[in-house]
Amino acid sequence: MKWQALRAAAVLGMSGLLITGCSDSGGAKPSDRPPAATASAASSSAPSAEPVSVKAEAAEKVKLAVEKRISADERKFGSGTNSPCSTSSPQLFTAQCKAAADATSDAAGLALTEIDGRQGFATLDSVARKLQTAARTYETLGCATGPTAADTRTACLEPAAVIAQGFTDLRGGANAGLAGR
Repeated sequence: MKWQALRAAAVLGMSGLLITGCSDSGGAKPSDRPPAATASAASSSAPSAEPVSVKAEAAEKVKLAVEKRISADERKFGSGTNSPCSTSSPQLFTAQCKAAADATSDAAGLALTEIDGRQGFATLDSVARKLQTAARTYETLGCATGPTAADTRTACLEPAAVIAQGFTDLRGGANAGLAGR
């Protein structure tokens, strides 16, 4: 019974709004509003002509610097399955992969320099550090010297795979930086 009364009151209230009409200004015409209110309403619906934020500008600068570097290195060394560090590449245990590892590590270093502690680049920071670690591991294991020990060759596969994917991952990290991630 109590709910029925509440429902009836709600229906009556809604009916009253529909019959009398509802407006945000209590029935005032746009010409009755003060000029500031009219200007405010117009500006809230118009596209903003504000300059690009400092963060967005910094993200774009990082993206351009990293992209320029990785594009040049990617043309030279390839990436993914086309990289000399691909785990399916016959060049995996050679100086060609070492050169690609060095270039990838250098590009990661550039990314870290460009980030320079700024907020909003967590993905790029993580990717760059992972790539530098992979390049150091590849070097430390002596992977470019054609190791013959099975355990060493197996240990070289993981850092080599990270290096082979490095340019793509750096690009993805730079793009994530544009989104503040």
